[in-house]
Amino acid sequence: MVALSQRAQNLGTENAFVVLAEVNKLIREGRNIISFCIGQPDFATPQHIQDAGISAITQGKHGYTPSAGIPELRQAAADYFSRTRGIQVHADDVVVAAGAKPFIGYTIQSVTDFGAGDEVIYPVPGFPIYDSQIKANGAVGVPIFLRESRNFGFDPQELAEKITAKTKLLILNSPQNPTGGIIPKADLEAIAEILRKHPQVWVFADEIYGQLVYDGEFHSIASLPGMQERTIISDGCSKTWARTGWRLGFSANKKLAPYFTNWITNTESCASHITQWAGVAALNGPQDDAQHMREVFLKRRNLIVSLLNQIPGVSCQSPGGAFYVWPNVTEACRLTRCADSEEFRKRLLLEAGVAVLADIHFGPRVPGDGQHIRFSYAASDEAIHAGLQRMGDFIHKNTQV
Repeated sequence: MVALSQRAQNLGTENAFVVLAEVNKLIREGRNIISFCIGQPDFATPQHIQDAGISAITQGKHGYTPSAGIPELRQAAADYFSRTRGIQVHADDVVVAAGAKPFIGYTIQSVTDFGAGDEVIYPVPGFPIYDSQIKANGAVGVPIFLRESRNFGFDPQELAEKITAKTKLLILNSPQNPTGGIIPKADLEAIAEILRKHPQVWVFADEIYGQLVYDGEFHSIASLPGMQERTIISDGCSKTWARTGWRLGFSANKKLAPYFTNWITNTESCASHITQWAGVAALNGPQDDAQHMREVFLKRRNLIVSLLNQIPGVSCQSPGGAFYVWPNVTEACRLTRCADSEEFRKRLLLEAGVAVLADIHFGPRVPGDGQHIRFSYAASDEAIHAGLQRMGDFIHKNTQV
């Protein structure tokens, strides 16, 4: 009998898409569901970017491109990295892929060896593909916990204690999914100081939400002395320019660029030719629409945090970036006799028609930090008002003192 590999059977997933499938099934059955589960802007891609894609089609840009990307896009991304990170990035250091997500796997494949016991330190709660790709590529995952008491950051001293001779990679995500937390510049400096004592450790800087910062300024660890050459900067067009379905990401690292290019040749061949030309328009064109979207997200953040903190049994910190909130529902679970956040999530969906994600969709729960759920506030004001009204009514109806 033919069999599946253990690697395939153990491969993780991104639960936002799993829950979205549940939501779509309920909608097809006639249920009225307000969904906060998927992390994508609810805006149309800016018109000048759409026009660039259409122009690429009509001009016959239909074929393969170099695996690393068209020169015009690599230069545009290099200029973008340079001006937004305050560093000098060259076009030859940039590689383009079908989304930013592939660079997670390409990085792990490039700096660890399968089954050698090489360690990757990654944030928990965190984007679930980190853990999934660490396991799939035969490395050893070492979680570092993001704590509510530190505005969903980690103590750099904890990082110092986790680094061993086997540590090959540290994954940083700021602004962060799922909490919206931002690593303060002082913590980045402390992290860089620790890493200077461990020259074997690469850094994967997942900065896909870097242009969606609301409190203070965005800082990249790559801008700190000695860090650029060992940092893989990862970004893309999905979040800033509302282009999730166009699939376009780019990374920058001088040493690893040729290896990423080879991985792409082995897998994707190249990102879509059409999408790449639209990416040039996104990076080099007017930024009015991107700025408008950021301003709307800021207003929504303030709205959803205010409304969540008015619901009995719920407390919510104000996140510094991205478009997620990570409310603590420990007391709400107790009031409604839910065993944990996952039961709370399921009942909220089935009984109140509100779709969110639970903390366990982003790794093990942080010890001592209670129960959390994630809302994506890439949704209208009307949806936010209606969804949180339903959540409050659900808790009130089911409260058992």
